[in-house]
Amino acid sequence: MQFKVPQFLDIEDKIFGPFTFKEFVYLAGGAGLCFVLYKLLGLILGAIPILAVATLAVALARYKPNNKPFINMIESAFNYFLTSKLYIWKRRKNTAKNDKLEKENDTKKREDMRDSVRLGRNKLRDLAWSLDVLDLSKHGENK
Repeated sequence: MQFKVPQFLDIEDKIFGPFTFKEFVYLAGGAGLCFVLYKLLGLILGAIPILAVATLAVALARYKPNNKPFINMIESAFNYFLTSKLYIWKRRKNTAKNDKLEKENDTKKREDMRDSVRLGRNKLRDLAWSLDVLDLSKHGENK
């Protein structure tokens, strides 16, 4: 006996035309709140709050950043702003001494760089040629 395995579990059913139940509730709630604002404040005073509520309702219903519902982003923003944050830094003591040590280290590094061997173009070419010649002589001996 074969069993049917459910597929597409993450896709919600479209119940109200092109909208899922959740999207319909967001849009109906936003429309209802816009109507209440219109009745309380009128069209002129309520235009900005009505636009803000309508934009939020449409964003909740349709906007999916990174294929996740917009409500998750709002929840994360609230959690970020309301929770306490821990800032850790390393306190330096005697900054004048630290500055002197850093300057001394920089001068030592510069002196070490001056003392190191610099390969010019000619020296590098000579080294490459000598390596090629040595490799050819080894191949000749093996044959």
